[in-house]
Amino acid sequence: QVQLVESGGGLVQPGGSLRLSCAASGNIFKIHAVGWYRLPPGKPRELVAEITSVASGGMAHYVDSIKDRFTISRDNANNTLYLQMNSLEPADTAVYQCLYTVVGGLALHDYWGQGIQVTVSS
Repeated sequence: QVQLVESGGGLVQPGGSLRLSCAASGNIFKIHAVGWYRLPPGKPRELVAEITSVASGGMAHYVDSIKDRFTISRDNANNTLYLQMNSLEPADTAVYQCLYTVVGGLALHDYWGQGIQVTVSS
C-alpha cells in the first residue's frame, strides 16, 4: 500500500503562484511513474504533468495548456512530488490529485492522493 497526502492548495489571484506537494509513504520502493492530474468543475479529469518511468526515459511531460507555467519535480530523498504552478489562470481552477504508479509483482498499481482544491480568482 502507498499513502499520498497532498498540500499547498488554496485561493490565489490570477497571475499568482502555488506549489503543490504530495508526500508519499508505504511501499514505494519500485515507482514506475508519478504525475499530477486535475478535475476542473464540470469537466473530466485530465493529466497535467507526469514523470515517466526510467525505462521510458524518466522525462517530464506536460499538457499543452500549462507548458512553460507549471513544473513537476521529485525529491526522492523525502519521497515528495511537487507541482510548481506559476502565472495561474482562472482556467487552472480544479481539484488537483497526485498519482503514483508502483510496480507490484508483475503488475502496475495506481495510488491516488485525496485531492486538493486550487482556486484562481480575483
